[in-house]
Amino acid sequence: MPVYEYECKACEQIFEVQQKISDEPLANCPQCQAPVTKLMSMSSFQLKGGGWYADGYASKSAAGGTEKSKPAPSCQAGGGCAGCPAAA
Repeated sequence: MPVYEYECKACEQIFEVQQKISDEPLANCPQCQAPVTKLMSMSSFQLKGGGWYADGYASKSAAGGTEKSKPAPSCQAGGGCAGCPAAA
């Protein structure tokens, strides 16, 4: 369940409440019953590492491995073909 922070407008107390996303926001301070405002909090959620895809399913070349590509085969026609890249 998410943790939300609230601040009391009267006593300026900041407190945290565990609530469902579907729950209505709190309206009153638990200590003095004055109105409260919901605060924007920094999240502590972080994604670290390569992730499940890079660690378990990606090929070595996609995951930054050391797999080297093979050189293109040499032109057998000597570069005389009109569509051959070796002719340019």
